Amino acid sequence: MNYLQTLHDQIERMIRSFIQMLPTLGISLLILMATWVVAKFAIRIADRITGRTHIREDLKQLLDTIVRLAIWLIGIVIALTVAIPSFTPAGAFAGLGVGALAIGFAFQDIFENFLAGVLIMLREKMRIGDLIECKEITGKVERITLRETHIRQLSNELTIVPNSVLFKNPVKILTDQVVRRDEIMVGVSYDCDLEDAQRVLREAVEALPNVSKDRPVIILARTLGESSVDFLVQWWATTIPRDMRLTRSEVVIAVKNALDAAGIEIPYPTVTNRLPDLPEVETEPRITEPVG
Repeated sequence: MNYLQTLHDQIERMIRSFIQMLPTLGISLLILMATWVVAKFAIRIADRITGRTHIREDLKQLLDTIVRLAIWLIGIVIALTVAIPSFTPAGAFAGLGVGALAIGFAFQDIFENFLAGVLIMLREKMRIGDLIECKEITGKVERITLRETHIRQLSNELTIVPNSVLFKNPVKILTDQVVRRDEIMVGVSYDCDLEDAQRVLREAVEALPNVSKDRPVIILARTLGESSVDFLVQWWATTIPRDMRLTRSEVVIAVKNALDAAGIEIPYPTVTNRLPDLPEVETEPRITEPVG
């Protein structure tokens, strides 16, 4: 058997088959290019339609992604059908078999984040622009994709969080309501009039412009501490667009100035040490005898 001749014939048949497939490959390539153009125009049309409605920004992104995936899926199936006449979608799904199961396990995290992204976009809460807190990450939601969420932290770093993390863990939405409550503890000395101290604290907090006037300021004597009587000071302030830390700083400064003006002391912790009384020891005078 002439192996070289057999190899030459096989290579020649492969080249001839490839040349015969060139027209269909070209048509498939044109179909993919047309798919790209159609998907681009479809996204623009979808954006125009949703732009006239009050739909949330994350739902707009979800709709754009679904439209793009649907068009590309149809385009790829048509291109494969043209390039490979024996290809059918039903045969492709049937041929996956155990391979599909293996792929599912291999890309489990990707599929999990994908599904979590869809569910996050569909639910009402946590929109783009919200200030959230999750697993020691606090920041503003800038973008939500099908796999990850972009969060701009208060220190201006961009953190990319997998959607499964936000879906599985508790998420605090700090800007869900227009106003939010905050509180501090203030200690006053035991020597002062507690009712007078309570009045001073209330007037100081209520006078601040950034403290909500629609909800009451609460001043409660909380505990009898080791060196002071501790008051719980609670107030409500707007969360959008002001940072709650600024309002808290204003409250602390106003409380300190008001207590100083009223002559009410904010005591330092003090420690009193008591020693037991020791019994007096009587000592007899020592008599020394002269030498010699």
